[in-house]
Amino acid sequence: MRFISPKVDYAFKKIFGSEQSQEILISFLNAIIYNEEKIIQSLTIVNPYNPGQVMTLKETYLDVKAVLADGSIVVIEMQIAPMTAFNKRVAYNLAKAYSNQLKTGDDYPFLNPAIAVTITDFILFANTDQVINQFVFQEKTQKFELLDSELKLIFVELPKFNKTLSELQSLTDKWIYFLKEAASLESVPDNLGEVSEIELALNLANQATMTVEELDVVDRRGMMLQDEKGRLAYAEEKGKEKGKEEGKEEGRLQQTKTLVGRLILKRFGEIPLAISRKIEELPLSDLERLTEEIFDFQSLPDLASWLEDRQ
Repeated sequence: MRFISPKVDYAFKKIFGSEQSQEILISFLNAIIYNEEKIIQSLTIVNPYNPGQVMTLKETYLDVKAVLADGSIVVIEMQIAPMTAFNKRVAYNLAKAYSNQLKTGDDYPFLNPAIAVTITDFILFANTDQVINQFVFQEKTQKFELLDSELKLIFVELPKFNKTLSELQSLTDKWIYFLKEAASLESVPDNLGEVSEIELALNLANQATMTVEELDVVDRRGMMLQDEKGRLAYAEEKGKEKGKEEGKEEGRLQQTKTLVGRLILKRFGEIPLAISRKIEELPLSDLERLTEEIFDFQSLPDLASWLEDRQ
């Protein structure tokens, strides 16, 4: 057997966001969010995986979004490379999931809790060895919580997880191992297969069950993401040769270009080549400004007009 890597966002969407993935997602979220308590009994996957949509390579299609039985909204995302303003993007996605429930300004009592689960293939919090970190609003000095049941940010950092297959004990361990190591497996290990939801996830990740078109998309997407990581690594290495300060500047430029590209795809889909070239020529200061102002644009002409003003 060969399995696709769940760390590739399209594969992640197929495994956790397909119509047949409800039990998989329930098990995974109970393990990650609720410390393996069976709090979530049922959920509905919003905009489930559809191979036809995947072929379009639209960035907007990659998040997995679910509505729980109590109305809570959970947005799950896989991210393999760091980028400029990453924390802001995560906060924006959480705020958008929460606020998009409103039909009118008078509907505040009907807002349901929102949770953002972000899985990273890089170290995000160097000051802790914890693999899973959860954040809620709290008072700065006395640390008591506010909105603790309304808004939550949860991060899973895969590089911090170092257990071997034989060391896996908890359901949480097994799910994180699956995310990190599925692509290296040649069969379904006994201690993973004993969890029916993980066995099903491995069946969905089995390359033998996928069409040639799906495998091609996953391969191309995986190469794109690895190229993205490679560009960042190259910029950092080049920076070491030039000097630490210049390297940081080059790294920031590459990261910001990557972020802008992802944000534009997420908001408008594919863009004309002429606009893409203008964005590529922007200095770092304008690129960083664009990461914030893009959310104010209502259409591509707004973006084009903004770019014209900077020539």
